[in-house]
Amino acid sequence: MSRKLSIWLAWLVLCFSLASYFGYQMFLEEQKPDFIIGEATHGHHQIEMSCDTCHTDPFGGEEVIHDACLGCHQEELKTSHDSHPIKKFTDPRNADRLEKINAVSCVTCHGEHKQDQTFEMGVTLPDDFCYECHAEIAEERPSHEGMGFDTCASAGCHNYHDNRALYEDFLLSNNEGPMIKAMAQVLARTGTQSIERKASLSIDQADAPSASPEHLKEWSESIHATAGVNCTSCHAPQGQAWQDDPGLAACNSCHTHEEKGFLAGKHGMKLSIGLGKMTPATGRAAFHENADTTGLDCASCHDAHKPEPKLAAVESCTSCHNDTHTQNYANSPHAELWKQELKGELPAGSGVTCATCHMPREVHKEFGEEVVRVQHNQSMNLRPNEKMIRSVCMDCHSLSFSIDALADEVLIENNFKGLPSQNIPSIQMVLDRETK
Repeated sequence: MSRKLSIWLAWLVLCFSLASYFGYQMFLEEQKPDFIIGEATHGHHQIEMSCDTCHTDPFGGEEVIHDACLGCHQEELKTSHDSHPIKKFTDPRNADRLEKINAVSCVTCHGEHKQDQTFEMGVTLPDDFCYECHAEIAEERPSHEGMGFDTCASAGCHNYHDNRALYEDFLLSNNEGPMIKAMAQVLARTGTQSIERKASLSIDQADAPSASPEHLKEWSESIHATAGVNCTSCHAPQGQAWQDDPGLAACNSCHTHEEKGFLAGKHGMKLSIGLGKMTPATGRAAFHENADTTGLDCASCHDAHKPEPKLAAVESCTSCHNDTHTQNYANSPHAELWKQELKGELPAGSGVTCATCHMPREVHKEFGEEVVRVQHNQSMNLRPNEKMIRSVCMDCHSLSFSIDALADEVLIENNFKGLPSQNIPSIQMVLDRETK
């Protein structure tokens, strides 16, 4: 065999090998590390190895990615009453605005794998993009004269998708009130929606084939036993073989609302697409070293045999998170209220826990009745933080104080120990307009 032919054969073998390797990753392998063109954003880095979660068609264009965005975030936009919905820009009266910025596509503003040009909330446009549509705002509203377009969001005034807490009529109707309300407490939760409640069970009615006396005692004193949920309901549902660790499936048969929120949030998003449990080691926040390999599911925060909201409300959070805001919780005014509630010195719902703010209670309509559920999707109110004003802060505080507090980074760091150091003039600006 000639040297030239040998070189050609080696080249063909190499090309075939490479084509096979990349072809396997492209079409058969769930994770495609060699196709990642850049680091994913803070919100998506957990699922960056599952390319087809967003790239549902390997050869699809912008429309495919846009549809994938809505697949995860459409409900959140609907809940927030999106202030810049697509229909606003498909209106012929706004056609000229689309020539400046293609606001009907998510990826126009949120381009993934571009860390060098990514701002807060995964925005990849320059942060003065409001100028493209609102260049004449200073002429229309003299109160805005001299304000830079890069301050629209950073000053604590505007949120592109959800301005409900800053609509003028809302600012006007809530312009007064004490810094702390007289009835500063959250709503009581309604019982689980899908469980068929039966007669309370005693310890001698447990149907586990074998269990430690400690587990049996804990179960018998839990809300599960009170609701008539026996051992096999979770460990051997519908006659299945006994499982010592039944996992998420045992919870979602009753707690469907909670599971939906959990899987949509950062704690459960990997599980939702079959990538296994999220661990703090793969996160980008500050965590305790001993929490690095802890896989997160329902049982990570809720003890299965003694489901106790108090554990999930604080201890489950502080045992993993180790940022300054979390570290300062124990010495905060909020924590003092929680300690007083636990002692019975304050009514239920008066204490402020991690869950009070980051997993708020929401009122839903079910079968014609109002029920109160805990939102397990942290993304619904955590970032940008002004989304917390209506759903959390105003349960206890005035609108003015809430706006100022959430705009004060130092106050957030020390877990709200003290008063805001600055005033956001949103309410005063609206009042001034009303008097002219």
